[in-house]
Amino acid sequence: MNYRIIALDVDGTLLNDDYEVTDKTVETLRAAHEAGARIVLCTGRGPANAIPVLERLGLTGVLITHNGAATVETPGPKLLHQFGFEVQELAELIRYCREQKVHFDVNTALDMFVEKVGEREAAMYEKYMVSPERVEDVLSMTVPLVKLTMFGSEEEMDAVERDLARVSLPPTVHALRSGVHFVDVMSKEVSKGRALQALAAQWDIAPEHIVAMGNYYNDIDMIRFAGLGIAMDNSPDAVKEAADAVTLSNNDDGVHEALRRYVLPSGELRA
Repeated sequence: MNYRIIALDVDGTLLNDDYEVTDKTVETLRAAHEAGARIVLCTGRGPANAIPVLERLGLTGVLITHNGAATVETPGPKLLHQFGFEVQELAELIRYCREQKVHFDVNTALDMFVEKVGEREAAMYEKYMVSPERVEDVLSMTVPLVKLTMFGSEEEMDAVERDLARVSLPPTVHALRSGVHFVDVMSKEVSKGRALQALAAQWDIAPEHIVAMGNYYNDIDMIRFAGLGIAMDNSPDAVKEAADAVTLSNNDDGVHEALRRYVLPSGELRA
């Protein structure tokens, strides 16, 4: 097997729409791991709800979390690197969210904080297996943050993206549509691709020995960086156009199919 890193987005890629990873995909990834590949989850999730996915695979190792803002290692977790900023840098954005009643949470490398949680938001957090800590005023926080996430319906997030043109963000951060229902704000230095590139350099692994799979806009740069970039069939067209190949959807074991077709030598895995 020529590939030494298999970088995987989680939601919409590794997990199906029921937020499950199938036994078939677990078996395939373990076969790739046993053949010498490092499995690296690259996700917008924080460590608290990304690590259980890695554990479901029966693996430990490095995870790129918060869209590249924090890289952690298990067991632990041990924080390897983060791109942080001060909450006051987003004071105007936070005021906008409060005035427009846009739900938001703020994240340190390892923890999540919210001011309010309604029924819709509680259901979302339960689905993503995370329990944010309540704080009265996030602007009073003094610890470095790595991400602010806004959550709502597709239409609400479309409106947020339009409104961001008039909300003053400092030049040190940028906004990213990380999912249909999410807009993230992080350091301008942050992306999954940059974090993967840094990790590959640390491990002395060239891009041609890397596979990356994803399904959304925040996966494009890591798909382009990898020697073999694969988009899921459930991806927007722009993601498919950036990829070298398109596999089946996340509901049809697309990760399993891609690894079986492009990565694992014949005979190492049953179809």
